[in-house]
Amino acid sequence: MAHRDCVFCRIVDGDIQAEVLREDDDTLAFRDLDPKAPVHVLVIPKRHIASVNDVTESDRTVMGSLFLAARDVARREQLAERGYRVVMNTGADAGQSVDHAHLHVLGGRQMTWPPG
Repeated sequence: MAHRDCVFCRIVDGDIQAEVLREDDDTLAFRDLDPKAPVHVLVIPKRHIASVNDVTESDRTVMGSLFLAARDVARREQLAERGYRVVMNTGADAGQSVDHAHLHVLGGRQMTWPPG
């Protein structure tokens, strides 16, 4: 179920424009408007799931689809050979700024550890 106050649900519904790179029945991948790396793509479930804390047993398939979509984006963006980072923040202390679960696919530069 889409939430009208959720920016990512509004992107899924087509109310807000995004540079979509990949879409299937369960997921949508688009470029981040405030990139933290040369390549920064967000991969979201089309169905509203607020965070990892809200994932249920019935979400197994869609959560797996998120990672397959992240892999496909990394291949398309030519990151697979050199490497890339996949991040999912959960909650305010982790930096989750949109209450809709999403993966960040980051690459195109050397990543540092530990992150932030």
